[in-house]
Amino acid sequence: MKIALMDSGIGLLAAAAAVRTLRPDADLVLSSDPDGMPWGPRTTEDIVERALAVCEAAAAHRPDALIIACNTASVHALPAVRARLEPEIPVIGTVPAIKPAASAGGPVAIWATPATTGSPYQRGLIRDFAAGAEVTEVPCPGLADAVQWADEDAIDRAVAAAAALTPRDVRAVVLGCTHYELVAERIRAALRQPGVEPPVFHGSAGAVAAQALRRAGERARAATGRGGLTVILSGREESLPQAALTYAEGRALQVVSHAG
Repeated sequence: MKIALMDSGIGLLAAAAAVRTLRPDADLVLSSDPDGMPWGPRTTEDIVERALAVCEAAAAHRPDALIIACNTASVHALPAVRARLEPEIPVIGTVPAIKPAASAGGPVAIWATPATTGSPYQRGLIRDFAAGAEVTEVPCPGLADAVQWADEDAIDRAVAAAAALTPRDVRAVVLGCTHYELVAERIRAALRQPGVEPPVFHGSAGAVAAQALRRAGERARAATGRGGLTVILSGREESLPQAALTYAEGRALQVVSHAG
C-alpha cells in the first residue's frame, strides 16, 4: 500500500499522520513546493501548473491513491489533476468540514486564508451545507506562512488576531487550511474562556485519509510493519524539512527520513 500526498508546503503533515495511524504499514510519498510558496496570491493558471507538477512528481512513485492535502489546490486544480491522473491513480481533494460543523447546531466560525475567506467557493459551501447556521468567516492573514516556517512569534500573533475576530459564543470551529491543523491546540487555547465549554474543532485530515484508503481499495487494519517515507520538495527527493519536525505530526513520520 502506497499513499501519496501533495500540498504547497507542510500542511500535508496532518493528513499524512492520519494515514500513518490508520495504516502504519503504508508507504507514504509527500510532495510539496516550498520553492513556489505561497500559492494563495498566484493566478488560477499558475496554481494549476504548479499543482500538476507536484502531483506528477508524486505519481512517478506509482501510489495507490493521491491526496490533495491543500485547500487552495483543491479549489483551483482538482479537476485538472483528476483529468491527468485518473483512473490509474484515484485523487482525493480536501474540502473544509463545514457540513459536520454546521450539523451540530450553534454558531460556527471558519478560519481560512484571506484569499479563501469570502470567496465564491467558500460561500457556496456555506450556502449548500450551513444555510441554517450562524456562520462567521474569519480571515487569518499570515498564519499559514508562519506555520510553514515554524515562526513561533508570527504564529502567536496570527492566532491572536484571528481569535479576536471570532465570536465568543461559537460552538464549532472549522480549520479551513490544512496548515492550521498543525497548530490546532494553540488555536484552541486562544479561544478558551473560563467557565465556558470550548468549541468543537473540525479539520479534514482524518476524513481525507480514510477516503484515500477506501479509494485505494483497502480498509484500515492493524499492521506490524512500518511503511517507508519519500519526501519530494519542488521535485527533489530530500529529507523532511527542519520546520516539519517542530510539529508532532512531522516527528511521527521521521522514523524513515527518505527513500535514499
